[in-house]
Amino acid sequence: MNIGVLGAGQLGRMLALAGYPLANRFTFLDTTGHPSAGIGDVMIDTDRKHLEAFLEKVDLVTYEFEHLPVSLVQAIEEVKPVYPSSEAIRVCQNRAEEKALFDRLGIPTPAYRLVAHADELEAAVRELGCPVVAKSVTEGYDGKGQAVIRDPAEAAEAWRAINHPQLIVEAFVDFEREVSIIAVRGRDGEVAFYPMAENQHVDGILRYSIAPLPDLAESVQQTADGYIRALLDELDYVGVLTLELFQCADGSLLANEMAPRVHNSGHWSIDGAVTSQFENHLRAIQGLPLGDTTARMPTCMVNVIGREGEPAAILALPDAHLHRYDKSERAGRKLAHVNLLAPTHEALLERVRACAALLPDAPAPRFSFE
Repeated sequence: MNIGVLGAGQLGRMLALAGYPLANRFTFLDTTGHPSAGIGDVMIDTDRKHLEAFLEKVDLVTYEFEHLPVSLVQAIEEVKPVYPSSEAIRVCQNRAEEKALFDRLGIPTPAYRLVAHADELEAAVRELGCPVVAKSVTEGYDGKGQAVIRDPAEAAEAWRAINHPQLIVEAFVDFEREVSIIAVRGRDGEVAFYPMAENQHVDGILRYSIAPLPDLAESVQQTADGYIRALLDELDYVGVLTLELFQCADGSLLANEMAPRVHNSGHWSIDGAVTSQFENHLRAIQGLPLGDTTARMPTCMVNVIGREGEPAAILALPDAHLHRYDKSERAGRKLAHVNLLAPTHEALLERVRACAALLPDAPAPRFSFE
């Protein structure tokens, strides 16, 4: 089967690597003019003149990046199957729509307000209490398009800096850790859940993800499973979906946002799970049985950002697996990730710290269960 992928970055690259053993072929449609997949058949289409040729080559379409014109995805759906659907992408692109969906399904979120003017932003800040985070309703990822406001007097400057016609303002949450739940739903409605991961972000960019968690109550995992299942069923979703959450001191979970695709916080599954998120996404969209999502052993994904370390030194670490994206170095750019495995969480943390020491500018890893 020739699978069409909208976008041509590292997520598409990893999809292709997972799909080749299934005899899949891949055609990427890059709308940015800057593809980096370095694999498969890449078609650059910045002016939508090559869409017809793309669709003639592929059997079905998925995407590795949700910031696509919804009209483009809808147009493709008229010709070829698209998984996940344009409705999933429409909701996930708009934080207001996303929060409304969470509310409708009874998935708790931090307190929030929608604002369309600097004065409304200041009023929301006063109402919710400082600090708050203001985010553009559409666009923005990896910390872009948002600002932390610690005083109502900062509202006007934040409005100008974000420069978007509508913002969502969220109260800060006193959380113990940031976590994510990844699940996959097949065409027949079958759902499989991955163990929840704890995520450490720095400046809005994910640096570490570790799974499974040694101190996670089964009831918390079941709550997260229930939340993401409700989203999958409501959207009649096919493929991998990610839900980022805050876990509070009492174990309760508050939804932050979701992503309609394979996700950075699931990269640990390539080496750490029986079936990776990438293979399971491909199984789902092709109507194949879903694979086992059990973790083989404690695993941590270490993102390589901006500058790469020495590959030989990294690969000398026990049970280390380096996944390079063949990208040039640039501040803030995701260049690679390292998956580290160990029989115990204590041994794993030692390996994670050793790996971090080999990466330029890597922040110190910190996890809630230490």
